[in-house]
Amino acid sequence: MFFGKIIAYAGMLEGKEVTWFPSYGAEVRGGTANCTVIISDELIGSPVVTNPDILIVMSDASLNKFIPNLKHSGLFLYDSSIIKNYVTRDDIEIIDVPATEIASKIGNTKSANMVLLGVLVAKTGLLKKISVLEAIENSLPDRKKKVIENNKKAIIKGMGYIEDKKGQDN
Repeated sequence: MFFGKIIAYAGMLEGKEVTWFPSYGAEVRGGTANCTVIISDELIGSPVVTNPDILIVMSDASLNKFIPNLKHSGLFLYDSSIIKNYVTRDDIEIIDVPATEIASKIGNTKSANMVLLGVLVAKTGLLKKISVLEAIENSLPDRKKKVIENNKKAIIKGMGYIEDKKGQDN
C-alpha cells in the first residue's frame, strides 16, 4: 500500500492526475493486499483498472491472481527473492528483481517494495527520481527519519539495479 501511496503522491507533485485505490483481502493482517494507481495527464474517469499496463507483485498469491489481467505488451516487475514461480507469458516484458535480497544488504528487508519502486522509475521514466524521493520525505513523520533514509537508499539501489541490467544487455 505504501508503494502505491508514494507513486500517487509523486505523480501529484508532478502535477499529474492521480488515483490510489487500495484493496485489502478478507484476512486483512497477513492476507493479500493490493492497490491500483493511475497516473495520467488527463482527467481520470474511474479508479478501477481491470487490465493494467504495469503489474508489480511481491507474493505468489498476487502473481497468480493478477498476472492474467496484465495487458498484452505490459510490464511485469516482481520480487524474485520471494517469488519462484516462472511466468510463461511471452507477450509481456518481465523484469525479475531480487528486491528482498537487495533490501537486506542495505539493512531492512521491509524496503524491498522501495527497491521495486526504484526499478519502476528507472525503467519507465513514469516519474522523476526527485519527485519520488520528495514523496518519501513528505509521507513519513520526522520521527521515522531512519525509515525515510532506508527507503531512499532502497529506491536508489533499485534504480541502480535496472541501470546495471541495461548495461549488461548492451
